[in-house]
Amino acid sequence: MIYYVEDNEGIRNLVTYTLNMTGFEAEGFADGEAFFKALETTFPELVLLDVMLPGEDGVSILGRLRHDARFSGIPVIMITAKGEESDKVEGLECGADDYVTKPFGMMELIARVKAVLRRSSGRGEGALVLGGIRLDREKHTVEADGQEVVLTFREFELLRFLMEHPEKAFDRDRLLDEVWGAEYDGGPRTVDMHVQTIRKKLGKCASQIETIYGLGYKIGEGNHAQ
Repeated sequence: MIYYVEDNEGIRNLVTYTLNMTGFEAEGFADGEAFFKALETTFPELVLLDVMLPGEDGVSILGRLRHDARFSGIPVIMITAKGEESDKVEGLECGADDYVTKPFGMMELIARVKAVLRRSSGRGEGALVLGGIRLDREKHTVEADGQEVVLTFREFELLRFLMEHPEKAFDRDRLLDEVWGAEYDGGPRTVDMHVQTIRKKLGKCASQIETIYGLGYKIGEGNHAQ
């Protein structure tokens, strides 16, 4: 199930119709109130979220999702008429997994949806433990120094990829390809922002993610090495 929050009825109907005709199940909502009411009964695989909405705007709705443990792992693609870099940065910093600006082609949107869904499923089973960090790929949970850490979908995927390759350094372009996909048109700054946010959430374990100057990042055991 894909939820689309968009106050423009014409756009909302076109997008949900296209999604349903291409093999997905989709439902649209005109505002945040109706969206959150639906969340109480059906858990979507993906949310498409417009920024400019009546009442509560999309950025605020995204913030509520990311701070609620029940919904924090749901992938979110922001869809908005705003196309300035600062607007994209704001959406990504708030936890969006991708960003599509209006006007957009239906096939482009479908490709973005498929890319995000591919990365939200089938990422392997079991837990990864490195230093003070424990990541459970099946339960989609993370603990740092014994404390639960709530990550967005994309933050989880970035941490997962690094933990699956301990002590191996990756440049930002490789991380973009592996975590965001070849379809993503954002720049290396996206990786930096996500690493910064993950470090804040990891607390004492933040130092396990090392910056390799002139290249990118790697993860090690840090001060928790046995």
